Amino acid sequence: MKKVEVKEVGTSRRSFLKISGLTLAGTGLLLAGCSSDDDSTSNNDQLPGVRNGKFDLGGGDLGILTYAYALEQLEADFYTRVVNGNTFGLIFNSEEQAILSDLYAHEVIHREFFKAALTGALEDDTRVLPTLEFAYASVNFGNRASVLGTAKALEDTGVSAYNGAGRYIQNSEYLLLAGKIVSVEARHASAIRSLLNPGTDSFAGDDVVTTTQGLDKAERPGLIIPQVAALNLIQTPFTANYLP
Repeated sequence: MKKVEVKEVGTSRRSFLKISGLTLAGTGLLLAGCSSDDDSTSNNDQLPGVRNGKFDLGGGDLGILTYAYALEQLEADFYTRVVNGNTFGLIFNSEEQAILSDLYAHEVIHREFFKAALTGALEDDTRVLPTLEFAYASVNFGNRASVLGTAKALEDTGVSAYNGAGRYIQNSEYLLLAGKIVSVEARHASAIRSLLNPGTDSFAGDDVVTTTQGLDKAERPGLIIPQVAALNLIQTPFTANYLP
C-alpha cells in the first residue's frame, strides 16, 4: 500500500511539472514583443554588452533579464548533460528519469524564452549575452548523490535569485513573467529535495524557507553571483557592474 502511495505522489508531481512547463512555453511571445523603448528598461549607459573586454550583464530591467538568462543557461546545460549521459538510466529509476527529463525540458524552455525575449527587446545581437561555456569537474555524472546535490544547489539558488531580483523589476509584464518562472523553479527545487530525501519535509526546509515569513528566501544579484561562481561551473568571464 505504501509503495502505491509513493508512486501516486511521484506521478502527480510529474504531471504538475509538465503542465507548468507547457504553460510557460506560450508566454515567450509576450516578452519577446516588448521594445527596448519601454521607459522601465535601463538607459543606454546600462544596457548589457561588452565593456573592457568582458560582457557586462547591464542594469535595469534588461540587466535583470540578462542575469536570469545566464542562470537559465547554466541550469539548461546541466540537465542536458544529466539526461543525455551514459549513466542516466543506471543511477536513476524510471520515475526519477521522468522527473529529471521534465526539469530538463523546462530549463531549455526557460533558456530559449530569455534568449528570444532579450533578442527582441534589445534589437541588437551584440548586446545579448552569448552562449556561456561550462565545466563540471566537481560533478560526477555517474553518481546519483553528486547529480542531485548539484541540482539542489542550482535550483535553490535559482529560486532565491528570482525572488531577490523581483523587487528591482519595474516593468509589470516582466515581473509577471518572472513570477511565473520562479513558481516553476520552486517546484523544481521541491522535486529535487524530495528525490534526495523522500518522505521528509526537506522540500520546505528552513534552509530555504524563512522561519519568520514562511516564504522562499530572496537574495539580490550581488549575493547570488558569488554563490554561483563558487560552484566553478561557469567558465565564461562576465561582470555585473550595474546590478544591485
